Amino acid sequence: MLGKSYQITQCLKPTRELEVALKRFASQDMKTKIQETYSSNSPTRRLQAIASHASTSAKEGETFILVLPDGGKVTASLAKIGGGSNVIILNCTAVLSYTISETQTFTFDISSIGTRYQGVTSHLPRYKLLTLSPPKTTASKPRDVTISDFWVAIYALYTLHHTQEQLPVTLSQFPNAQAYDIRAYVLKSGLGRTYPISEIVPKKPLASEDILFISRAAFWQGAGTTGYHQHGWLLNPRPIFPSVASYTRTEKVIAMHPLRPAKPQPGEVLYRRWCSAVGQMVEITHFDLDGEHDGTKAAGAGLSKHMAAFHKWHNDERVNTAWGERGSLETHRDYVEGLLKDPHVIPCMLSWDGELMGYVEIVYTKEDHTSQHYPSDIGPGDWERGIHVLVGETKFLGGGRCEWHSR
Repeated sequence: MLGKSYQITQCLKPTRELEVALKRFASQDMKTKIQETYSSNSPTRRLQAIASHASTSAKEGETFILVLPDGGKVTASLAKIGGGSNVIILNCTAVLSYTISETQTFTFDISSIGTRYQGVTSHLPRYKLLTLSPPKTTASKPRDVTISDFWVAIYALYTLHHTQEQLPVTLSQFPNAQAYDIRAYVLKSGLGRTYPISEIVPKKPLASEDILFISRAAFWQGAGTTGYHQHGWLLNPRPIFPSVASYTRTEKVIAMHPLRPAKPQPGEVLYRRWCSAVGQMVEITHFDLDGEHDGTKAAGAGLSKHMAAFHKWHNDERVNTAWGERGSLETHRDYVEGLLKDPHVIPCMLSWDGELMGYVEIVYTKEDHTSQHYPSDIGPGDWERGIHVLVGETKFLGGGRCEWHSR
């Protein structure tokens, strides 16, 4: 499994870890690319790059799909003909099987429920029904599908069917107890729902109550993650924080808003997600000003990696054109220190496969100066947030990662 193999290579000397990774995972072309990366970059970046390239390999007959935030590799054995059985696989273990109906399609036309337009609208897409079932074991007996496995399977399905707004699914092939548990999880977490019935104009629904409509919008908002399993993109989900009044008065803003939670720890990874469009892992990390997390403070090595990159980027002409923060190291350190003390801003660093690529400020909008640019009749919500993004490394502009508009 990728996760275990990578953990092992982290404990080896550089020459040995590279040898293991190349031998186990890489094609000849990939070996050359990894060796070039290895010879010219920091140890952390080298290991991250090796892990990324290794993770995209799949066994013969399987299709690589994604890498989970914890390093787990998800692949699939896909049917070559319509109606055949497909299998979702996590770290070489089948977690769920499914078939795609060639005849049954459904749409979720909620605005027309209970009216004469119900079921006859043609402008909404119709999606094929997926029949989900436990995978067969070597003994030809179905194995239990955990809530964690089910979520991984939905993640894989939405990666494969990324244009669909809904996944109409049925659990009819599950044992009753398992089907009940998974159905309860889907409905309770908000990950999906059944086809609704109008209380005003009762009308027979167009979909059986056995069919669940898994929502893409709900999935990407994190429904079914926190409190259910550890596979989600938020690596350290926080408990519910109470809404109590607070007040901000600065040169730019006067605002009443809820009290904000305490800041994350220096260097704490807040978010990690595999981006299939570019085949790499994006990561958001809280700013490590003094090198408490990357080890530079303990080693007495001077600037933290975050501070060194931040200073370099702001003195780049392209970045300065947009941000206007060119200055000395002391100036930039004061800037970051001010943000770390400001409850409404969380300064973070962005990376691809462990390589720093940019900087982002996550702000609570209500007490941010950008709130003054909202339309006069629409104000920011109490917990609404926005971001200010800086792409520091030019090579990460475009290419499916971001858009670059020259000035």
